[in-house]
Amino acid sequence: MAVKYDERYATHPADAKSYDTTRLRDEFLVQNLMEEGMINLSYSQYDRLIVGGVVPTKEALVLEPIDPLKADYFLERRELGIVNVGGKGIVSVDGVVYEIDYKEALYVGKGNKEIIFSSVDAKAPAHFYLNSAPAHEVFPNVKVGSKDAIVVELGEAENSNRRTLNKLIVSDTIKTNQLQMGMTELHPGSVWNTMPAHTHSRRMEAYFYFEVPKGQAICHFMGDPKETRHIWMNNEEAVFSPTWSIHSAAGTSNYTFIWGMAGENLNYGDMDVCQPDEMR
Repeated sequence: MAVKYDERYATHPADAKSYDTTRLRDEFLVQNLMEEGMINLSYSQYDRLIVGGVVPTKEALVLEPIDPLKADYFLERRELGIVNVGGKGIVSVDGVVYEIDYKEALYVGKGNKEIIFSSVDAKAPAHFYLNSAPAHEVFPNVKVGSKDAIVVELGEAENSNRRTLNKLIVSDTIKTNQLQMGMTELHPGSVWNTMPAHTHSRRMEAYFYFEVPKGQAICHFMGDPKETRHIWMNNEEAVFSPTWSIHSAAGTSNYTFIWGMAGENLNYGDMDVCQPDEMR
């Protein structure tokens, strides 16, 4: 079977304060997403978000339903966001073919039955990063190319957080039920993302870090703003962020990350800010 998955359960913030390093990583960190010839998924009880990785090589890979969905096909009651972080790839959706290049995205709406992933060159395979959330309405499939994103420049070099924000699958660009995805690229010399940090009491978020240079690492910060925790992460790893948790990071080098959200609304600015000097 080319599809593997695990399940993650919701955690009370009071309980999370007692977690040691191993327990934090077991509950929130998602490793080994990008495995050649495999589809790897992690199903979270936080707004039922699924994160995943797909790396097709010589053979195409079909997105099949996993048992927790209790569905005849994967998108029977779901929508899907895809971002390619590898070589040039192809996604076939019910026979319609989309070429997805590096850092390009594809939104796939509820009701599409056959999702097939393939790579143009098996020696330089696509690395498809997935987010999927429950959906109640059918919206059109939309490719978001390199020129289609909403681009925002944020931060300052003086604060080591100069970054380019690319809004890919958001309500300002396409229609979705609840899924939102984007990509933030840290400029050389900058390492801090998402400052000031914040929480989303009405939606959860997941981060996927990539373009982390060999030998470098990411320190992802999470937890209650007044009692934070951290998880060290490597290239092409993801982390779940509950609604009550901040989500921010600093790297030993600049890097890029994909953020994905699901929950109560589609307002990108719906957040509760935590200033750096207020956190503990």
